[in-house]
Amino acid sequence: MMADNVEHVISYWVMFQKFHSPALGAFAVVSHWVPFLLLAGYTGSLADRFDIRRLIQVGMMLFIGVSVCWGWMFLTDSPAIWKAMVLLTVHGIAGVIWTPAAQVLIHQIVTPEHLPSAVRLGATSRYLGSLAGPAVGAGLLLAFGPAYGIFINALIYVPLLVWLVNAPYGSAAKGRRPPPPAINGFADIWATMRVVARSRVLLSMTVLVGAASFFVGNAYQAQMPGFAVDLGHGRADFSYSVLLAADAAGGLAGGLLLESGGMLPPRARTAFILAMIWCCALLGFARSNTYAVAITLLFVAGFMELAFNSMAQALVQINAPAEIRGWVIGVFSMSALGLRTFSGLSVGLLGASLGIHNSLALSAAGLFVVIAMMFLGRNLRAPVRAGL
Repeated sequence: MMADNVEHVISYWVMFQKFHSPALGAFAVVSHWVPFLLLAGYTGSLADRFDIRRLIQVGMMLFIGVSVCWGWMFLTDSPAIWKAMVLLTVHGIAGVIWTPAAQVLIHQIVTPEHLPSAVRLGATSRYLGSLAGPAVGAGLLLAFGPAYGIFINALIYVPLLVWLVNAPYGSAAKGRRPPPPAINGFADIWATMRVVARSRVLLSMTVLVGAASFFVGNAYQAQMPGFAVDLGHGRADFSYSVLLAADAAGGLAGGLLLESGGMLPPRARTAFILAMIWCCALLGFARSNTYAVAITLLFVAGFMELAFNSMAQALVQINAPAEIRGWVIGVFSMSALGLRTFSGLSVGLLGASLGIHNSLALSAAGLFVVIAMMFLGRNLRAPVRAGL
């Protein structure tokens, strides 16, 4: 996840410098998440049927290839919009191949009594990687430049690729899982959605992360060079690195709290509250014209994003029926990641006409209203129970 996001930082920076196009930034977001919207249910089902390790390795090889292609394009100074669009699309396909499989792999490694902690740790590490990536990417960009920085990034995938050759697989789950059913296309996705709809926890967490992805997602990361320019720190120097690292630092703090002392045990009510605070932090960042204030609010946003996303994912993985866990995680990924497609339209394309500050502020405010209505409606319909 860190290498994935390092690539975003470097490629987005070069695209911004060469083209100054908010629309291309919007395409970067859309192309990254459309594969999840269209294919996550199916790739989740593949994790129920095939060796998960090999699915993840396929995704890693595609990531490595895309990073090498970016580096060659930068090194030869031959950027073109059509090349960028192709590489961004292949990157998105790589993501949808490996992400559901990586989530299901947890259940092939640990025994049932360790599952809740393993899910929380796995979710925390994934989101921490996605938040730490911008800081590392900015460091590579500053130290080595875009071409050699992204070549180095390709090497970050190699340890996972090698580890997966003989990674632990299946021993913890042996004898617990029935043979997977045949894949029946969209009918299976629809049946899985019905299972999700019958579970209050699965439904509420899937809708929560879907709403967050639809309105905001991580679309503001693609527009970060523009925010940096408006804050007076538009050069690839230390101040820009700090701007990108603020999100990662907040995510690190959130991850440490989540697994220390049980301060934030996984509960659906808590996830809703954390998500609303995240909206407020992003709204403040969008309206800020002071560098120090923007850094502080990004730190808070990173903390809250990791906290509520990892909490929602842990609740879904723990409550998913074992026999269709891959399908459930695939549907969750469709919501959590696939709907980020539309945040690229709201934050990116709307930013082209209203400005990126106004578009992010409106998106964050709209999301806050939606989450608040969901939270109030959920509490009015049913009493509070453990885990809810």
